[in-house]
Amino acid sequence: MSVSPLRSVMLATGSALPERIVTNEELAGRTGLSPSAIEARTGIRTRRWAAPTQATSDLALRAAEAALKQAGCDGRELDAIIVSTTSPDYFFPSTACLVQRELRAQRAVAFDVAASCTGFLAALSVGDQVIRTGAARRVLVIAAEIKSRALDPADRSTAILFGDGAGAALLGACPVRDGAAADGPGLQTIRLGADGGGHALIRLPAGGSRRPTSPETLAAGLHTMRMNGPAVYRKAVTTLVRAVRELLAERGLSNDAVTHALFHQANRRLLDQVTRRLGLAAWQCVSTIAETGNTSSASLPIALDQAAREGRFHEGDRLLLAAFGGGLTWGAALLRWGTASLTKPE
Repeated sequence: MSVSPLRSVMLATGSALPERIVTNEELAGRTGLSPSAIEARTGIRTRRWAAPTQATSDLALRAAEAALKQAGCDGRELDAIIVSTTSPDYFFPSTACLVQRELRAQRAVAFDVAASCTGFLAALSVGDQVIRTGAARRVLVIAAEIKSRALDPADRSTAILFGDGAGAALLGACPVRDGAAADGPGLQTIRLGADGGGHALIRLPAGGSRRPTSPETLAAGLHTMRMNGPAVYRKAVTTLVRAVRELLAERGLSNDAVTHALFHQANRRLLDQVTRRLGLAAWQCVSTIAETGNTSSASLPIALDQAAREGRFHEGDRLLLAAFGGGLTWGAALLRWGTASLTKPE
């Protein structure tokens, strides 16, 4: 008996934001920028910052529980938990293992990936491949970040941009039958890229093995994020546009085939520029930047979950996801929104 190939279907989504709302008025005094100038630069009106007692795994767990509740399952049904983060609770153990413990997902393998703002797509790609090989039937993909802890409050290039949050997507294995592989429901294509030559454009200079924490690094403020904003902006726009065009060309699709586009919520100007260059209409693009700020790798799953819960997606809609981040890293993905006949977890 032949075995049907498998593909990944998104069964449910979830997200979590800290309770604390940080307004432009609060940041204005620290940065010397007016509230209106901050919004004009970024398109952000508010962002969420974690409480002192909250860790990245706390937000990841809340997003995971929301996705599992929506799907009507629990941690015992999971085969894998993959967490994207560059702001983990600890260097080790992994944040994914902390989430696994709280979900009581004893059968699930758990590990982290670090691909900066592209991390959700990187984790999604790993989860998709694990399902396609038949090694798993239920994979929980989470992106969670607390960037507020690594900000210099006086740095105009970063302090006004970043927020905290988490988003999750539960993947299930769907048999592919009757030639439906090309355009059936679920994840269709994910393409990732990297260019380490641009690693210095956005980074956390100290705290790792190359420059360990010391009184000198602390005094020099080297444990806060550093970003060459103009250079990152230019590189992000050109790279995202190229990545999306190449992905659509690979599938033989035009812009009209995209129902909704979700780009990494970096800032409003970047989103507008990418949308314009790709020839997409504003109504096609999902945006959460005004209320959540830049939540790094969590921005895509947060936007995905919020739009899904608002009822914006319908059966058969084609979603385009794309992100760009430190590393440098980037990625783009296409998926069909909808239900499918799933394989049952063992």
